[in-house]
Amino acid sequence: MASRVRMHEFGITESIINIVLDKAKEAEANRVTKISLVAGELSGFVPDCIQFYFEFLSKGSPAEGATLHFESPPAQIRCRDCSTVFHPQDTVWTCPSCQSESVEIEGGRELYVKSIEVE
Repeated sequence: MASRVRMHEFGITESIINIVLDKAKEAEANRVTKISLVAGELSGFVPDCIQFYFEFLSKGSPAEGATLHFESPPAQIRCRDCSTVFHPQDTVWTCPSCQSESVEIEGGRELYVKSIEVE
């Protein structure tokens, strides 16, 4: 299982670098200095793995040496019965207001490039 997660993050990191390099080229920048990423608590992505692959994959590119900054929005669950939005405790996804187990994920699954700083 661990190798599958790492390979998944390899592909995601490759996509992140492609996005960053495309935007840097559009801005006619010579170098990328900082990349801010949003990886939600439920996204399943491990920042340390993305960092590791980023250092490897960005070698020789304008993104080499760029700093990665991660934001991790918390999981948000919405009760389908009473519309309460809450943060789940451990593996308990029961509504704290009405005790319903009919819930859906509202936030925390996102993964995207928030901003890029260039020279």
